Amino acid sequence: MKNYRYAAEEGRVALREILLGFLPEAGRFPTPIEGFALHRYDHSDTAKPHFYNPILIVAVQGKKWVRIGINDISFGEHTCFIAGVNMPVTSCLLEATPEMPYLSMSLDLDRHLMAALAAKTPPPIEYNTDTAVGAAVQELTQELLDAFLRMIELLDQPEQAKTLGALIYQEIHYRLLATPFGHQLRLLNSVGSQSHKINQAILWLRENYREALQVDKLAATLNMASSTLYKNFKEVTTLSPLQYQKRLRLDEAQRLMLVENCDVIQAALMVGYESANQFSREYKRLFGEPPRKNVVTIRTGRQASLETGVGRSSRS
Repeated sequence: MKNYRYAAEEGRVALREILLGFLPEAGRFPTPIEGFALHRYDHSDTAKPHFYNPILIVAVQGKKWVRIGINDISFGEHTCFIAGVNMPVTSCLLEATPEMPYLSMSLDLDRHLMAALAAKTPPPIEYNTDTAVGAAVQELTQELLDAFLRMIELLDQPEQAKTLGALIYQEIHYRLLATPFGHQLRLLNSVGSQSHKINQAILWLRENYREALQVDKLAATLNMASSTLYKNFKEVTTLSPLQYQKRLRLDEAQRLMLVENCDVIQAALMVGYESANQFSREYKRLFGEPPRKNVVTIRTGRQASLETGVGRSSRS
């Protein structure tokens, strides 16, 4: 039997060569396999706050830094990043050059599939009971590495990619449940657990972030005490429900200004702010610049990236 590290390195080298073949330029590239995307970036960047949807990211070359709450974590070769909920983070690329680009693969996670598999499989033997946070970096297992190798090899077989890719997609969810973070994924997606109730609260907030938040009413719908909701919500997301709602509003406002060309007042009103001044203060506190200036900065940076071949912005 091969030594694990040797086998992992061999698999990583194979993935690197395949990715370079598929990614001659920088950017995020979706594939025919639903939820599966490839990423290449040629330059490091500055830290930016954003949300990760439930996702698994496997870095094949280069390194990325992520702040989850007050914890600073970097991930790269031999590790993977997992978000089990819609997770607020701050992140940036640490190691990426044209000669040694940052290469990664991402897979959107399906909470319904995770719940179905969790009900059929035993819990992992080893798991971390010290934290309930909804995201983590952990070592990439040989089984996950092999599954990603098989998935990416399917991209050269488009007639088989969708059907067989869907099977490997399920396998990866199953393999994740067997990892240390699989225990948290199981709790987040198992009906009746406290973590699942927090996941439901997160989904509700994402649908209703424009509305005034009444934590006691939200807690009542989940059959939880307000104090329990507050405590568990902060453990999973690192933010209070109100702080989380604020992040959702500001993140969407930025998108409205960048993509929909809304002005500052329009964006503020559309995401639920009654005061444009309060919106601008809170926006600057999160993104480091007033709304108008931040939008100009991002657009200027994107244009410069396109002109120099850096490619499109990505969060994976």
